[in-house]
Amino acid sequence: MSSDDEGPVIKPAAPAAKPTGMNRFLKGAGDSSSESSDDEEGDGDSDDKSEGEEESDDDEKPGIRILSAQEKRFKEIEATGKAMDNALKINDWSTISNEFDKLVRMIQRQHNVSEPVPPFYIRTLVSLETSVNDALSKEKAKKKLNATNAKALTAMKQKIKKAHKEHETEIKKYQQDPEAFERDYIAATTRETAPPAEKARGPAAAAVDDEFTTVGKGGKAMAFTADTILKNLQAVQEARGKKNTDRAEQIRILERSLEVSATTYQRIRVLLALISSRFDYNSAVATHMPTEVWLSAQREVDQLVTIVAADPSYSVQEITEDYDELLERTPTKEEGGIVRIRGSIISFVDRLDDEFTRSLQNIDPHGTEYVDRLKDEKVLYTTISRAQAFYERSKQPDPLARVIMRRLEHIYSKPNAVVQALEAAVSDSDIKPSSTLASQNDTTSLIHSLCVYLYKSGNTLLRTRSMLSHIFHHALYNNYHTARDMLLMSHLQESIHSADVATQILYNRTVVQLGLCAFRLGLIKEAQATLLEIFTTQRVKELLAQGVHQQRFQTISPEQEKAEKQRQLPFHMHINTELLEAAFLVSSMLVEIPLLASIDSEEQKRKTISKPFRRLLDFADRQVFTGPPESTRDHIMQASKALQEGEWEKCRDLIQSIKIWSLMPESTAVKDMLGERIQEQGLRTYLFTYAPHYSSCSLSLLSRTFALPLRTVTSIVSKMIWSEELSASLDQSGGVVVFHRIDLSRTQQLAQTIAEKVSAMVDQNEKALDVKMGGGAGWGDRNAGEKGAKGGEQTQERRGTRTRGARGGARGGRGARFAQGLGNQMSSSQRQG
Repeated sequence: MSSDDEGPVIKPAAPAAKPTGMNRFLKGAGDSSSESSDDEEGDGDSDDKSEGEEESDDDEKPGIRILSAQEKRFKEIEATGKAMDNALKINDWSTISNEFDKLVRMIQRQHNVSEPVPPFYIRTLVSLETSVNDALSKEKAKKKLNATNAKALTAMKQKIKKAHKEHETEIKKYQQDPEAFERDYIAATTRETAPPAEKARGPAAAAVDDEFTTVGKGGKAMAFTADTILKNLQAVQEARGKKNTDRAEQIRILERSLEVSATTYQRIRVLLALISSRFDYNSAVATHMPTEVWLSAQREVDQLVTIVAADPSYSVQEITEDYDELLERTPTKEEGGIVRIRGSIISFVDRLDDEFTRSLQNIDPHGTEYVDRLKDEKVLYTTISRAQAFYERSKQPDPLARVIMRRLEHIYSKPNAVVQALEAAVSDSDIKPSSTLASQNDTTSLIHSLCVYLYKSGNTLLRTRSMLSHIFHHALYNNYHTARDMLLMSHLQESIHSADVATQILYNRTVVQLGLCAFRLGLIKEAQATLLEIFTTQRVKELLAQGVHQQRFQTISPEQEKAEKQRQLPFHMHINTELLEAAFLVSSMLVEIPLLASIDSEEQKRKTISKPFRRLLDFADRQVFTGPPESTRDHIMQASKALQEGEWEKCRDLIQSIKIWSLMPESTAVKDMLGERIQEQGLRTYLFTYAPHYSSCSLSLLSRTFALPLRTVTSIVSKMIWSEELSASLDQSGGVVVFHRIDLSRTQQLAQTIAEKVSAMVDQNEKALDVKMGGGAGWGDRNAGEKGAKGGEQTQERRGTRTRGARGGARGGRGARFAQGLGNQMSSSQRQG
């Protein structure tokens, strides 16, 4: 071996070199270019001294290089890694596969002699996984590899997967702190190879041996004093982003610099660089920052906010005048008594929040790890609130609006108890913003104060998002009419189509929450009309960012799939889609079943029924045998058929037995409300069905049949007559409702048909004009004309069909079923009457 090789050169009489120095050198083994023999025989014979001796080619230096068997094995591993690097440059996956097999065998031999896994091998696994994934994505896009190379690439993917599984623990430790992993390896190998006399020196002496001097560019030692901090900081910043930069070493240098910082300016500068390095540290293969690294960054952001808040003479701003970064700066009169340092605290807060969300997206929501990670939201919320307090004091309006929006996003969708817990942590902090739960008395007032500031900020995007968050909060707290009026007056439905995807998702969530609010309050028609839009699309999960809707025969690229996953909301923010569907279908049942009973034409039925509900109802009608209900849909469909047939009690029992209602707040009140609505709609269905067959009907009989107070029955009948749904008159003195029959002439029927067709044509023309002029495309507005036309159409149909003659032929079958369901109750009621 040449004497120019790195490592100590000693005379034959001198003792053998200790492996410790060699292990330190091998920390950079991934970049070594030394060559070694490919002979794999006899590597385990550590007692054979001849294997560790190499003659020098230089006659002037007749020294002997002593290599232990362990060091020689590592050099072979190193040479194999270099061969893989060379093959990777030319995309030769066959060679890479063969060399990787050789590398695995070498590691297995190390394992057989009870040696730890070297960091070089772990680093190779991590980098190989990235290279394989990149090659696979490029190969799918271009398909340039030949068959042999492609086969080797596929085989490498499986080998890497298997190796990752075998060394999962080591890889996690290495990704969390590569330098610590390497130090542990060096310490382990040092203890194994140290002579007995050295081992007897104890841990204190070993600690002294493991001390290193940090060296900078060119191998010069770095001194950590207050005078050299700014120079070291510049050196770190110049190396940032360059190839082969040791990010862990940079973080250690900055941490050491922070410890010796003597002035406020130095601490601020070092913290700005250190936090940026934390965010840069995350490897490309990781989906999110490790929790320990994230917590370190969060603590350092807190420390930075504390420093700048405690000393107003120093301010961190995104835009400042140029200054010499190597000179210490102190407040002077020339600068107005304030030292402005270039940096962005709000960007750190944004990145902390985004990384927190990304970690929740990639953690299994059904495990304890998700709950443990979710607990960190309290410290994040405190950091956001402290940053808001700093920007309020320093009077920076743009960053202040951004940080207030971040704070609002953490509390707008949460119940009062959770908001109180988050605000309690803010109250315990030494830096508090002007708006807190303690100063605003309740959560609604707090959110109102935050939103009002954003309304005045002038930022269109923040104003839109704050408005939607405000509406969502009111809907969550059952302030339906306030939320509805805010949504209509904001006209967001007219411009939401031009917003970014995240804002459109927030709009969808707000509309859905508004529909659930109406349902909880018993406003069935409003709930059905609000939820109809999203359920018509059949892409509920995708529109709410709670899943990806995969259509048949559709493939998405890896980039699209990655974008979809990044767009998904964390699990704890999901709106339960099963509960949402139950609310929509029950609302549709209560609205559509009476309407079905009010018309007799099959063509009119197809026009008036909402597609999602009608599709499920038709499918249930086609079933030859119907067993006991199992799912939520089964309960609702059987309840709908029971309501059609007049069995309102069976319908009520089926609806109230749905277990999903337990997820609603005050579920008992919701079930009672549904029972009352089923009684009322059962009465309406009965009147629509039998009005053509009776000349009058007793109000007391209706009251006893549907278990409703006489006053309620009178109110329902009066409302139906007033809205022209029922062609009848009310005789309160006799306690009866008298039905009227008016037969339409042939001319009147044709005129009514023409009116309906003209109305449809007007609606189509308005839609075409809206599209041409670029009119509203939001959910709440783009179908408003269609809804109005349908409503007018339904009214026309009801007006005509109420006054037509007998409908026995068209309704015979359904009337018989209805009569069968109410037969016993009617008979007993008539006898009592």
